[in-house]
Parts: sequence; C-alpha cells; structure tokens
Amino acid sequence: MNRITVNLDKKTSASYEIYMGEDILDRMGLIIAKNNWASRYIIVTDSNVSALHGERILEILREMGLTVDMVDFPAGGASKNIQTSLHIVDRMMDLGADRTSALIALGGGVVGDITGFVASIYMRGIPYVQVPTTLLAQVDSSIGGKTGIDLPEGKNILGTFYQPKGVFIDLAFLKTLPPREFGIGLAEIVKYGIIDDPELFSSLEVEVEAIRKRDVRLLEKIITSSCRIKKGIVEIDEMEKGFRRILNFGHTIGHAIESESGYSISHGDAISMGMVAAALISQRLRYLLPEDRERIISLIRAMGLPDRIPTTLKPDGIVSRIKRDKKKEGDTIRFVLLKKIGIPFVNGNVPEELTREVVEALRK
Repeated sequence: MNRITVNLDKKTSASYEIYMGEDILDRMGLIIAKNNWASRYIIVTDSNVSALHGERILEILREMGLTVDMVDFPAGGASKNIQTSLHIVDRMMDLGADRTSALIALGGGVVGDITGFVASIYMRGIPYVQVPTTLLAQVDSSIGGKTGIDLPEGKNILGTFYQPKGVFIDLAFLKTLPPREFGIGLAEIVKYGIIDDPELFSSLEVEVEAIRKRDVRLLEKIITSSCRIKKGIVEIDEMEKGFRRILNFGHTIGHAIESESGYSISHGDAISMGMVAAALISQRLRYLLPEDRERIISLIRAMGLPDRIPTTLKPDGIVSRIKRDKKKEGDTIRFVLLKKIGIPFVNGNVPEELTREVVEALRK
C-alpha cells in the first residue's frame, strides 16, 4: 500500500495521508481503528455503491471492533442538494450521532462532497474519512477538502473547505465502475497533464489504449501522479486564493455546460468540452500554438471523451451560466488559459463575445 502525505497547516492538524493500493479495505479498517478518530462511525453512500459494497465494508469495519452504521441516498448528481444533506442529518440524529462521531464518505464525488459538507457543519464540525470509489473521486474530489452542494442557480454554491482525516484509494473499486464513470475520471487526469505535467500528458498519449482497458498497474501509476499533482497544488494554496485556481482549467465553461444541460451531461463530458473551449480561447488570444491545441483535442478524442458542445445547448444560456460562476470576483470572470501544455495562467480579461464565439464554434 502506497502512502502520500498532504502537508497542510500543522497548527490546525489538517495534514493527512492518502493510502493507495489494490484490495486495501482490511488495512483501511486497521488504520481507522488505530487512529481512533471517533467513538462511532456512520458510512454515507449512495444507493448504487451501497448495493455493490455497503454490506462488505460494514462487515470489515465491524470486525475491527468499530461501531458502524450506514446511511444512503439515491444515486446521481440530482441528489447533491440541501434536501439530501438534511436527510443525512436526520438519520445521523436518529442514530445518536454526536461530536464524538465521524462520517465515512463511500462513493464518488457527489457522496464525498455531501459527506464533507455535512461533517463540516454537523455540531460545528466532526471528522470524516474519504473512501472514493470512482476514478474522478480518487484523483480529484477526495483530495483537498472542498465540500459543497448544488443549488438550481449553479454547482457548489453552498460549501466549505474542510479536510478529511484520511483518504483510502482502493483500485479494486475501478473494476465495477461503469464506462461512463470511468470516462469522467479520465477527463480530470488529462487535465492534470495539460496544466502541470507534460510528461504525464505524453504518457497518456502513448498508453491511451491500455488505460481505457483499465490495466491496473498503469492506472496505479497515473492515479499516483495525479494525486501528487493535486496534493502539491493544495499544499501551496489550500483555500484557493490564487495558485489553486489552475485546477479549474476547463471548469468555467464546463460547469456552465453541465448546469445548462440540467446535469444531463456528465461532469467529465462537460469538463472535456470546457477544456477544448479553453484551449481554443487560448489560441485565439495568441497564447497557445495551434499544434498544442490539436494535441489536446486529439488526446480527448482518443480517451473517448467529447470535444464538441451539443446544439441543443444555446450559447446565450451557457454564457449566462458563466456570468453566475461562483468563482467570479465582481464582474470579473477568471478563466484558466494556456501558454503551452504544462504552463497555465489565470486571465480575467476574456471578452464575452469571444467566449460566445468559441461556444458557437464548438457546437456540433
């Protein structure tokens, strides 16, 4: 089992370990029991993950002498809302959860975001642990302490920065991951190569077929690289005051596409479209060479991810969503653009008309 340390402010005891390997759940139980983070634990998961893994993980943790219960909610992005959060809180209170309790987020990004959010506000904050079961959650959302829920007006409008006590990445979960969910994670891995690591990007270009076939050893290598990139950025800028914004490459337009579709377009597909749009904006502003833009589009296509925006989504609707982006400052919307692969920067001067033109150009 590999271990990566996320080194944060020692005064707040926010530093924690990312544990990674295949079939590590027994060792996860030992580590949780040894650290004694709480007197009892409540697993929070969704209906899909509960059916696949819930009882087995309950059994593993109970065999370690831990007091554990489980709460679930309907699977899907539509559940990432205040009603689901209140449902979890109600069940926690029914189970007698208090300040000595802790939550275990067992699932993908939706589960992790909601669980972290509830943990951060329940009785002014209780511990939680991340056990990501999707590729996206393993390389991105389980690391860094971002929590949140969606409102009709946009994604993650309500949320906190609240670090977990630990992250346990079991590669065995990827065996049962549907192709669509696997693709969502691939989009984030491609993003890491684009914004931080040209060598990772080149490796993805060469190994694309083996990656899509889920070669475990190769996946462990690229997931480890992705986690190291994410943790390094979080260590520099935990609260997203500046440098951490580069992680939003493709997300400004991507989140707008996702919201405008009523979340019928998956996060990974929307971010793929957003990355292509950001690369095209970068080229049209004469920052990025055409050949680098073509490499980005080619890799996204090779990964089986979309590089065009559906014509059912209107440019005016997408631009309107961008204007409500939660990361804007006043009237300034900050886009993450590229000078070349591996060299991103934040630009707050992208003309609205250019954004509209690029969205229109990418509609198929």
